[in-house]
Amino acid sequence: LAALERRGLARRVHGGAVARSSVQAVELDLREREARQSPQKQRIAAAALAFLPPVDGSIIVDAGTSTAALIDLLPDEHTLTAVTHGIAAAAQLSRLEQVDLHVIGGQVRGATGAAIGAGTVAAYETVGVDVAFLGANGLSVERGLTTVDFGEAAVKRTIVARAGRTVVLADSSKLDTDYLVTFAPITSVDVLVTDTDAPAECVARLRDAGMEVVLA
Repeated sequence: LAALERRGLARRVHGGAVARSSVQAVELDLREREARQSPQKQRIAAAALAFLPPVDGSIIVDAGTSTAALIDLLPDEHTLTAVTHGIAAAAQLSRLEQVDLHVIGGQVRGATGAAIGAGTVAAYETVGVDVAFLGANGLSVERGLTTVDFGEAAVKRTIVARAGRTVVLADSSKLDTDYLVTFAPITSVDVLVTDTDAPAECVARLRDAGMEVVLA
């Protein structure tokens, strides 16, 4: 497996390997992603709580399954202002009394439930928050953080620029995987929270590039 990975022909995952193309352009739909790597996402979300801003701070919460797990764990006593463009995330956050919620709209992608478009980007350009909690389809030292959709990339790129700190929640299956569109270089991200199945070599390269990597 190590030899195949070095040659770029396969990517190691828990229990084996999968074939690897140079760049991926297709993503799983929301239901499929909800069922994938669920225990790992729960551990990642729990570890990401350590990066919440102080009480009465502000956060952006990206659309996605890992960030959904984070919302479920937000402490009742930790009051926050939250901004999101995710339809499911907004519904979750709206039920939390400790959260002052602001929802940014736009055209909604069915695959992710995320609002996109020029209006979404323009609205985020007026926002500044303490911490952004982001997801990504892929992450590598060479390409940075990637996704399949140009519209989502534009929104995520703006979020990274408007946050004092960016924390990425990504399970190990997304590491050393590249998708069509880069929305941020590794140097723009402060923290990656991933799971303990992450390949040690990949973690070492990310840390060498200056990223804090938390294994949950």
